[in-house]
Amino acid sequence: MAKAAPETARISPDARERYEPVIGLEVHAQLRTQSKIFCGCSTRFGDPPNTNVCEVCLGLPGTLPVLNRRALEMAIRAALALHCTVQERSRFARKNYFYPDLPKGYQISMYELPLAEHGWLDIEFDGGKKHIGITRVHLEEDAAKAMHEGFPDSAEKTYIDYNRCGTPLIEIVSEPDLRTSAEAYAYLTTLKQVLLYTGVSDCNMEEGSLRCDANVSVRRRGSDAFGTKVEVKNLNSFRYLARALEYEIERHIGILESGGRLEQETRLWNQAAGRTDSMRTKERAHDYRYFPEPDLLPVSVAPAWREEIARTMPELPAAKRDRLVRDYGITPSDAGVLTATSELASYFESVVRAGGPPKLTANWMQTELLRRLNDASKEINESLVAPDALADLLMRVESNQISAAIAKVVFLEMFNTGRSASEIVVEKGLRQITGPEEIDKYLLLSLLENYRQLEQIHGGKITTKKFFLGDVMKRTQRQANAVTIEEQLDRILDTYEAAKRTIDTRVDASPDDPVRVFITLYPEMWQISLSTGTSSSLISENKYAEPGTAPTTTGE
Repeated sequence: MAKAAPETARISPDARERYEPVIGLEVHAQLRTQSKIFCGCSTRFGDPPNTNVCEVCLGLPGTLPVLNRRALEMAIRAALALHCTVQERSRFARKNYFYPDLPKGYQISMYELPLAEHGWLDIEFDGGKKHIGITRVHLEEDAAKAMHEGFPDSAEKTYIDYNRCGTPLIEIVSEPDLRTSAEAYAYLTTLKQVLLYTGVSDCNMEEGSLRCDANVSVRRRGSDAFGTKVEVKNLNSFRYLARALEYEIERHIGILESGGRLEQETRLWNQAAGRTDSMRTKERAHDYRYFPEPDLLPVSVAPAWREEIARTMPELPAAKRDRLVRDYGITPSDAGVLTATSELASYFESVVRAGGPPKLTANWMQTELLRRLNDASKEINESLVAPDALADLLMRVESNQISAAIAKVVFLEMFNTGRSASEIVVEKGLRQITGPEEIDKYLLLSLLENYRQLEQIHGGKITTKKFFLGDVMKRTQRQANAVTIEEQLDRILDTYEAAKRTIDTRVDASPDDPVRVFITLYPEMWQISLSTGTSSSLISENKYAEPGTAPTTTGE
């Protein structure tokens, strides 16, 4: 009998540091076949309960299972993607246990001769990489779905939907190489990405297509011996996995620090309560009374077939990330985002092939396209902006036909309507103003109108340079080229500094009077300001001449 001990006591940092968690994950992924693993019933999700069933998947007497070749092929694809050795000969076994969701009283799985072994998966974590071993990948059938809620008598009864019973699964068992909940999260994220790239599973956790059980124990740091292992089930989200592991690690350390003993058991994660609850004492292999499945022949995978499947394998995420960095010059961080899904990576490369500058494309996809897709709860394949349309927009930005600010306005219209950039630019008159002379007109008017800011010029520099940049962008409805504005502003200020030293005293102006200097340098702009009303604030202060007269002082 285990010694009683408080399971949820707070653990001090020193106590936590004395122990090392040891974590291994068992991941079950439903395969994307149209029919079940041993019969022809549909695997379609969401059909009315108990409609996709037959004598075979219900385990009725006198029926025989027949292996689904497509399920076997998908399992091999997954094993190859995880760098496993696919066995030429493997064998199904009966795993015997009694539960309402298992109509035969046993599950057809694999035991001593699994489909594939000795693989690995590299995860990126905390700025580095870690090599996680894969013990085995094997095929098995799923159980039915027990429904404990949602019925008037749910408090007394459990309902069973056998539609899921017999759906093909692969179980991927990792080595106990994970040491933190964050590493486990990274492993599961990376594994899901690989399965999606290979197309073997849709990994929809809400529909139960991807499920995870965690085996966790703790041991004294420096020890090679494993502690008592506990299995945690009901981890149907990545966040739940991380929280459950953190809870279990602290629970284990708390019991050991208080002098208690741990039992090998199976526990369920209770999200509402934020804890794990004991479910049953953990079974060992002999409890399941495994023996070879007598109704199925051993599985034979010919080397030629294995090689044929290998030739059809897609480029996997890690290799794609490396290639995008190498071929397009984007950063590893950008490549990581753009290869999150194969569809997203394909979209990026399609934009670049259509002429989009790679680095600009990477930036726009992250800051504009993905942000708006996320806000609209849409996937990349639902975007109304086709790759060639985005490439056209970005080429206009690159060639200075439109500014980045204008491009964002255009892109929003493209995103909402699917129209092309050329249509929107022409319709709204959204050309970029790049000519120095035209920009000078807006810039000089801004300088004249905001003469008080001119008084902040000291030592040849203006402290409000960004103010004038923003003011000109506002006057041009953000159509002016920002680089040209800055260049012209610097040129005008340089001219102003020279004029201060040589200004003709016959106009009775002081070189410390910034507006008078500009009027002297640019009389035509003064006339424009008069005609547009820009100079009204100056005239109202009786500081400069009335319209139509030569600029003179007022005797100040």
